[in-house]
Amino acid sequence: MNEILLRNTDPELREIAMAILDGRRVTPGEALTLYSRADLSLLAFLATAVKRAKSGDAVFFNRNFHIEPTNVCIYNCRFCSYHKPEGDPDSWELSESDILDIVRRFEGVPVTEVHITGGVHPSRDIYYYGKMLSSIRALRPDISIKAFSATELHYMIKKAGMTYAEGLKYLHDCGLDSIPGGGAEIFDASLRRKICREKADADTWLAIHETAHNLGITSNATMLYGHAESPAQRIDHMMRLRELQDRTGGFNAFIPLKFRRENNRMHELGEVPVTEDMRNYALSRIFLDNFSHIKAYWPATGKDTAMMSLAFGTDDLDGTIDDTTRIYSMAGATETNTTLSTTELVAMIRSAGFRPVERDTTYHPVREW
Repeated sequence: MNEILLRNTDPELREIAMAILDGRRVTPGEALTLYSRADLSLLAFLATAVKRAKSGDAVFFNRNFHIEPTNVCIYNCRFCSYHKPEGDPDSWELSESDILDIVRRFEGVPVTEVHITGGVHPSRDIYYYGKMLSSIRALRPDISIKAFSATELHYMIKKAGMTYAEGLKYLHDCGLDSIPGGGAEIFDASLRRKICREKADADTWLAIHETAHNLGITSNATMLYGHAESPAQRIDHMMRLRELQDRTGGFNAFIPLKFRRENNRMHELGEVPVTEDMRNYALSRIFLDNFSHIKAYWPATGKDTAMMSLAFGTDDLDGTIDDTTRIYSMAGATETNTTLSTTELVAMIRSAGFRPVERDTTYHPVREW
């Protein structure tokens, strides 16, 4: 079957496909050719081959929950459905007591990670968040704290007059273990000026993650796709991530994040179809050869699309989440119930023909089902 597939492919694509199967790194030009000309069956075949070389038949998930301290934000990105100005009736500002009450809800529950991210609040500084981390660590010393996008970190660290290294070390000493990948959006400067002019630029995002990696703080990487960007801009984005990963090896996973149209100022652009989601997952797996894992974030795409992505190179479904995130439901994601039990995740993975592996934040196996 695979020989027939390759035999019926045009010579240029066949040459690229053979190089991928031989383990050679794909160039940006070759990736653009795949984006524009390869059909989904070829992309699925190649991405699955790369995935199996990386992680065999394993598909990962973890037991986690989210804390979103506030949706008050000094920035107002055009694609964002989450942002609210201070005082807006739909805004929220969780107190430290509120945040710790969320942590207490999981007392006795075998979660391995808390994910903390939210708006860039104008009056909450690095010391506020440092105290929050210390309090969470005191309550649950056994769980990993993954917190603060590079956008949040840039604001709080600069407000404190610290260097990135000083600020990240302070937060690490307070309990920060890793950082999520939010705020990356699309790195292309011209497009960034149109969709998120106010927020930290691509070089800042990359510098914060590189500094974190050099301090032993791992992170994830993301890309917001399916709005006004071109395939070439997606490839440029991934190229910069690949170059940073070559230098540090500090990224745990890459997470393509689908643009959702509701309640934001880019509503008129619509949303890309599922076929484009699959194309993007596959190209991510093929191009990012130095990333061990590609994650399908199911609250963004829906459970069915996330399951489908397992045939296009993804090997991680995020986690249980337990209905603790509102970012994508506010943007119109169809998955309004953001909870999956471990039993459901295991069944989803098995039904797709893979082996479920429960993991921690850095992909150490916790349990094989």
